[in-house]
Amino acid sequence: MTSILGSFDLRLSALETAMRPTQIKTHSMRRAHENIDKTLKFADAILVQFDLVKQFAKRFANTMSIEILTIGSILHAEAEILRGPHEDLESYLAAVNQLKQIVRFFSTNKNLKSSIGVITHSTTLLQKASLMLEEEFRQLLNACSKPMEPDRLFECLPASLRPSTANSDGGKKNHSDHNKGSENVVYRTPTLVPAKRNCVNHALIVHREARSSFMESSLRKLGVERLSKDDVQKMQWEALEAKIGNWIHFVRIAVKLLFAAERKVSDQIFEGMDSFMDQCFAEATASSVSLLLSFGEAIAKSKRSPEKLFVLLDMYEIMKEVQPEFNTLYASISAAELRESVTALTKRLAETAQETFVDFEEAVEKDATKTVVLDGTVHPLTSYVINYVNYQSTLKQLFLEFEEIDPDAQLAKITTRILQALQNNLDGKSKSYKDQALTQLFMMNNIHYIVRSVRRSDAKDMLGDDWVQIHRRVVQQHANQYKRISWSKILQCLTVPGGDGISTAGVSRGTVKEKFKTFNAQFEELHQRQSQWTVPDSELRESLRLAVAEVLLPAYRSFRKRFGPLIEGGKNPSKYIRFQPEDLERMLAEFFEGKAVQEQKRLV
Repeated sequence: MTSILGSFDLRLSALETAMRPTQIKTHSMRRAHENIDKTLKFADAILVQFDLVKQFAKRFANTMSIEILTIGSILHAEAEILRGPHEDLESYLAAVNQLKQIVRFFSTNKNLKSSIGVITHSTTLLQKASLMLEEEFRQLLNACSKPMEPDRLFECLPASLRPSTANSDGGKKNHSDHNKGSENVVYRTPTLVPAKRNCVNHALIVHREARSSFMESSLRKLGVERLSKDDVQKMQWEALEAKIGNWIHFVRIAVKLLFAAERKVSDQIFEGMDSFMDQCFAEATASSVSLLLSFGEAIAKSKRSPEKLFVLLDMYEIMKEVQPEFNTLYASISAAELRESVTALTKRLAETAQETFVDFEEAVEKDATKTVVLDGTVHPLTSYVINYVNYQSTLKQLFLEFEEIDPDAQLAKITTRILQALQNNLDGKSKSYKDQALTQLFMMNNIHYIVRSVRRSDAKDMLGDDWVQIHRRVVQQHANQYKRISWSKILQCLTVPGGDGISTAGVSRGTVKEKFKTFNAQFEELHQRQSQWTVPDSELRESLRLAVAEVLLPAYRSFRKRFGPLIEGGKNPSKYIRFQPEDLERMLAEFFEGKAVQEQKRLV
């Protein structure tokens, strides 16, 4: 056992000796591992610091990049702005938007070192850009804001309403044609400014200054003028009536053409900015509306007189015609005052017309003008007063304006009285003729004119068929009286006292010669005088000639056939038988043509 144990000691010692190098290596490896762990921990700490440094460097680099890019953008935008908007508007507006974005960014990132400087410089550039846009806008408007020539406006009117196709009195409106303006006609709105550009910022002021001047200048060039009540009072009636007729044309042109076209200009320039658009339009045309209405206001405030009734009704009618379109153009809140001014003038004209209307009937009956129409045609008083029946719808609207009870009945009553007053006055004027045949012709012409005018107007339904038939019979009565007075004496020349009416027994040749001679003289005298008389209505003229021919020609043919042979067999028959029936018929066709009519005179 001892020997065995002794051998173990030897073995363990040998094993220990053998293991020692391994132990030394293991210890070295453990120490190396510990050193590696320490190194890694230190490296981690270094890496953390490196990351921090890297992030800071990155942020610094980004800031530098932003500022560098910003400077580049500002320089580019500044170059575009300094070139102005007239060369390339889209690039100019893009540069403005770019500056706005830069200001917006740096305003929310004020911690950046260059924020204040960038904001200040960019804001200065934006202000300069705004002024340049404003100036460009002003120049554009001024370039296309020359007063519009009246001819261009007239070309946009319907053909029936162009002054050049109306009268030669410079556009004066004929009262009998007063209702043509209300036809379903088409107005071609002129182009004042081509659709081209939008505006920014201070456009309202610029637009108002440029377009207001343009609109007012166009109206003045057309002929619109500002007159006061005193100016109207001093004016002769003929001149004032012409100005009123022109003003009616001007109102239609202004509202339907000029104002409508200017509305399009505002819509084009300020598209998408509705409230701004309405305000610009209202302010640009306010002075023009005031100028246009001033003349109407002066007339409405001037002294009342019966001869103004129809022109007042014309003025009232045109205001009622254009008011709906005007209210549509100026529908915004900002244009409320302009709408009210149009409504106020319409109401004022209605009031003045109604006050004038009260005096009209008395003025018609008491008209003391001694003007005589030498040819027996329609008297100026008749043609003036009968315009009344052409205003039935306007007068009805006038009564409704003041809430009259049963305006139709009221209007019928007044119309009947006025027409009767006119007939009474005409009857008095007819007494001034020395020739009673001309008296009857004068009354026939005038009553026929009244009846025809009533039949062609709304007054026919109001007065009724009975009124028309009664007055047609009056016309026929005057025609019959004319034939009796003019032709009864000459027809007596075609009868011979005694005889049986068939043979010539008991009739001397001398008597027949005297009959032919008297007939020739009387017919020539009638032809010379009555070919100067006038029957203006073609149907009435032909009817009257036919009525005379139906009596005269058969009587002459019969007389000539019966007694002509007594003359034809004698010496110089053409001295007595001067007319063939065809000659008489041809000469009758020259009656009532108004040939060589003398100028109308005033009786003293």
